Amino acid sequence: MDKSKLIKKIKDNEWEQFEVKEAKDKVPKNIWKTVSSFSNTAGGWIILGFYIPLSNNKPVYYNSRKNTFIRTGSGDQRASDEEIDAMYRDASFGTKDKESTNLSYEDLDKETISSFRTYLKNVDPDHSYNNLSNKVLMQKLRVLINGKVTVGGLLVFGNDDSIGKVFSDFKVDYLEIIGTSNINAKRRYEFRLIEQKNLYEYFFSIFERLIKKIEIPFKLKGAFRDENQPQVKAIREALVNLLIHSDYFSPMKPRIRVFSDRIEFLNPGALPKPFEQIRKEDISLPRNPIITKIFRVIKLSENAGYGFNKMFNGWKHHYKTEPEVSGVLDYYKIVFKLGKDVGKDVGKTKRQKIILEKIKNQVQFTYKSLSKEFKVSEKTIERDIAELKEQKKIKYVGSKRKGYWIIGE
Repeated sequence: MDKSKLIKKIKDNEWEQFEVKEAKDKVPKNIWKTVSSFSNTAGGWIILGFYIPLSNNKPVYYNSRKNTFIRTGSGDQRASDEEIDAMYRDASFGTKDKESTNLSYEDLDKETISSFRTYLKNVDPDHSYNNLSNKVLMQKLRVLINGKVTVGGLLVFGNDDSIGKVFSDFKVDYLEIIGTSNINAKRRYEFRLIEQKNLYEYFFSIFERLIKKIEIPFKLKGAFRDENQPQVKAIREALVNLLIHSDYFSPMKPRIRVFSDRIEFLNPGALPKPFEQIRKEDISLPRNPIITKIFRVIKLSENAGYGFNKMFNGWKHHYKTEPEVSGVLDYYKIVFKLGKDVGKDVGKTKRQKIILEKIKNQVQFTYKSLSKEFKVSEKTIERDIAELKEQKKIKYVGSKRKGYWIIGE
């Protein structure tokens, strides 16, 4: 019996010649009466099945480490060395950032500590940590344990030199790409964030870019504009989620890609439980507990769980669609669709803003390429550019054949 025949039998209403029994650790005792009945009637199939739970002690293999396999689709595939190493790190989930380094308080970045203290005073002026000295504060946050800097503390409060002593290639990769994929983009990227000192700096530098990529309608909260809307909270939570749950010992780097139609967050390291279970039960199993605590103290992260509900509900509140979560053994990815903000649904003003951005960043384009990108006619693009020229927002430099557009003065 092959797979197709088995599925057909399971869906069949008639099971006179078909029996399924659970076999936990041996042949079930009640199998013999079925053997007898099949033998005495018209024969039949007996399917023995047993459930293999997800192991908390990976990798699981037979005989030797090279016999470690992972499931891909409906087949078994031998795991690579990188995937096996990821399993070992997952086996120590939640402990790696607590490990001590050989570094001390003097190796921490004092400018980051000062910035952190200022931020804490602004968001929570009554917090008891505001009255502590810098060194005691680092001890309370578990950045320092027994005088040594922890891995998690180093990632948040270290500098180029100190982090480089533990992580040879530390970075969070942030790219902005004009297009819906790397294939149809004219250039590999339009903007790439330069390397920052630590995770604290990465958070604020990236968030400043991200909020410019999402819609924030004008709303009043009291007498002031409300910029902390649900979709803003959702994207902030996704960024924090990336920083506090990434596996920084993986050769893969935390990565954010901002395309014309979506924002992608790629986290090195698998989720500790299936995504559906984490969201349903709001499971709190942070990969990096120390990093998590630091961000929670300054109210940039959920007090429990992975913040999936805030991400999903906040994004759906504005964009009417939930983020998509996918992943395999050594990473997971969260995709936020930007809805009707591109393509044929882009209005004139929005199109012209994107065209201005391209000219500002010296991105080469033709009327034909823009018409394909926005799904409008070349005549429409001509009118858009003519209006921008008439408004003196842009001007043409050089000959008709070799000239180019620049931002107007």
